[in-house]
Amino acid sequence: MPRLAFIAIDDTGLPPPTPEIEQERRVAIFDLLEDNTFILPAHEKGGLDGLHLLLAIREGRLVFDLTTPEARKVAEFHLSLGPFRQVVKDYFQICEGYFDAVKTLPPAQIETIDMARRGIHMEGARVLQERLEGKAEVDIDTARRLFTLICVLHFGA
Repeated sequence: MPRLAFIAIDDTGLPPPTPEIEQERRVAIFDLLEDNTFILPAHEKGGLDGLHLLLAIREGRLVFDLTTPEARKVAEFHLSLGPFRQVVKDYFQICEGYFDAVKTLPPAQIETIDMARRGIHMEGARVLQERLEGKAEVDIDTARRLFTLICVLHFGA
């Protein structure tokens, strides 16, 4: 199954991430490298496996830059950030509330906030899957983890 084997974030020119954001980035990349599905329909017959992904924001667009392990360019696509703005904003707001809740609220209330956080996260993953349609096929878990990385980039952009 075609998959990503290396992921880098180009955060050049962005402010340094907070410790929480940096932790989110590390966990998302680790989880992605452990288990992901990333199929490029244009290369399906070629059986590309072990793709390297550079994720960046350039000129106000989300960039997926894909190469082989030997650094041969495979694909590059640019997505408008517009469809992500509201869901990223909602996600950051609820995460902020979640991090505050963990410090002071009882478990039942934390669980309620966490369920809402996961719902917004899933919505972001679905938006990403829609935006990648025709360019790349990703399963929902891969989309969720990539959405986390988009949020990390959005935080600094």
